[in-house]
Amino acid sequence: MKTLMIQGTTSDAGKSTVVAGLCRVLVNRGFKVAPFKPQNMALNSAVTEDGGEIGRAQALQAIAANIAPRVDFNPILLKPNSDTGAQVIVHGKALSNMEASSYHDYKKVAMNAVVESHIRLANEFDVLMVEGAGSPAEINLRQHDIANMGYAEKVDCPVILVADIDRGGVFAHLVGTLELLSESEQARVKGFVINRFRGDIKLLESGLTWLEERTGKPVLGVLPYLHDLALDAEDAIAIDNKVNESKIIIAVPLLPHISNHTDFDPLRLNPEIDLRYIKMGERIEHCDLIILPGSKNVIADLAFLKTQGWQEDINRHLRYGGKVFGICGGFQMLGDKIFDPHGIESTFEENGERAIAGLGLAEFTTTLTTEKTLTQVSGKLSLSDNQCDVFGYEIHCGYSQGSALTNPLIKELSIGTTGVDGFISPDNQIAATYLHGLFDHSAVTSAVLQWVKTDHGIESVIDIDEHREVQLERLAGICEQYLQMDEIEKILQAGVTTNGNKKAVVSNAAQKEEV
Repeated sequence: MKTLMIQGTTSDAGKSTVVAGLCRVLVNRGFKVAPFKPQNMALNSAVTEDGGEIGRAQALQAIAANIAPRVDFNPILLKPNSDTGAQVIVHGKALSNMEASSYHDYKKVAMNAVVESHIRLANEFDVLMVEGAGSPAEINLRQHDIANMGYAEKVDCPVILVADIDRGGVFAHLVGTLELLSESEQARVKGFVINRFRGDIKLLESGLTWLEERTGKPVLGVLPYLHDLALDAEDAIAIDNKVNESKIIIAVPLLPHISNHTDFDPLRLNPEIDLRYIKMGERIEHCDLIILPGSKNVIADLAFLKTQGWQEDINRHLRYGGKVFGICGGFQMLGDKIFDPHGIESTFEENGERAIAGLGLAEFTTTLTTEKTLTQVSGKLSLSDNQCDVFGYEIHCGYSQGSALTNPLIKELSIGTTGVDGFISPDNQIAATYLHGLFDHSAVTSAVLQWVKTDHGIESVIDIDEHREVQLERLAGICEQYLQMDEIEKILQAGVTTNGNKKAVVSNAAQKEEV
C-alpha cells in the first residue's frame, strides 16, 4: 500500500476537501483507495455499518472512494464537551471523557490504535489518502503527536502541504510552517497546494516562482475558490443560505455543542427554504418551524437555550400555531426533565441533583447512561397522513420514557424492543426523534414540509445522496484540471527517502515491520 498525507498550514485550509477530491480522482484512475485521519476532533460524526462512530469528513471521503465508511478510517475521534475536555472515541467506541492534559499523556496509547488501523488497511487497499489535523507546526503539541508529522514519521510517508490563500499571508503560512518542522519532517514535504484562489493567476505566478526557489519544493497546483461547492462539513457550520423565494422559514438555535448539523443541509441548500441559524444574542423571530438540533452536551446546551430567552420564543411560537421538531438532544430537551446521574455529559446540577428541567412540552423524561447507542436504522414515518420509509442513524446516550411516547413518530423500527421512536404531540404541533439524517431522503423531507405547511408550494426537495455525488464528481474534475495529478502520483509511488538512503514502505510486509 502507498500512503500520501495531506497536511494544512491552518485549520480549515481545505485538507478534508482536497483528500475527498483526491480519493475520487484516484478511484477514477483505477486505484483501490481508502481515506484515513489518525485523529479527528469534531462534533459532526457518522455511524458505520458495524456500529462505530467516525468523523463526518471521513465518511464523506469514504463515499468519494466508493466504499462504505468503517471505524479504521478514523481510529481516534475527540468530541469536545467543554472548553477543556472531550469524549475520547477509539475504533468507533467511546472510551471515556478526558481533560486536555490527560489526553496529551494518553496519546502514546492512542498511537497504537492508529497503527493498528493503518496496518489493517494496508492489507486491503492500494492507496491510503491521509488527512492531517490543524497544523503540523503546533510547537506545544509536537510531543507524542499522532495527528500530523508524528504519524507521517511513524509510517514514513510523503506529505503535501495545503494553504488557504483566501485568508491572506499564504506565503508566510507555507514558509513559516516549513521552517518550524524538523529536518526529517521538512524532507517528507514533497510540495505545496494553494487553495481557494480567486483572481488573475498571472498576478500570482511571481510569488509561486519565489516560493519554489525559496523552499526547493514544487507548487503542485492552485485550486480555485469554489463558491457553491456544497459537501458535508467536517465541523464548521455552513450558514450560507441562498434563497430565491422563501416559501418556508425554518429556525435552528445554534447551541454551543450542536452536533451533526449536516442534518439540515438538504433544507439549507433548497432555494425555496429559508433556514436560519439563530446565534447567541439573537431571538427566534417569526418562522414556520423551529428545529432543536442534536447536542454533545444536552444539559449545558439546554441551560444555554434558556438563558438566551429561546424557551419563551418557542412557547410563543407554539401559541401562534407554529411547529417544533426535535432531533436527538433536541428531542430530549422537549420533555419534563433530563437526568445525568453518572455525569456522562455534564457536571451541571439543579436543585441538588444532576438533572435539569426540560422545556416541559411533552410528558416524558430522559436519563443519560454510560452506554452509547450507535446504529443505523430504518422504519416508517407516521406524520399526519404521510407515511413513508425512513432511514437514519442514532448517536446518543440514554433513553426516554413517558406517556408522550405512546404516540410515536416512527414505527416499524428495525432495532430495539419497542419498534418505535420519538413522538407526535396530541395537538400535532410538536414532533421529535432520535434519528439523524432524516432529511437526506426526499420523501421524508416532503412529508415533514407538508406537516409544517400544507400549502407550502415548494416544487422539489433535495436528495442529498444525489447532490453529494454531483459535487464529488465536480470536485474530482477540478482536481484533475488544477492539480498536477501525474506528479502527485509519482510522489505517491516514490514514497520518501529519509537521509538519502531509507526508502518509503514498499510492501505490506515491509510496512508492518517498519511500523
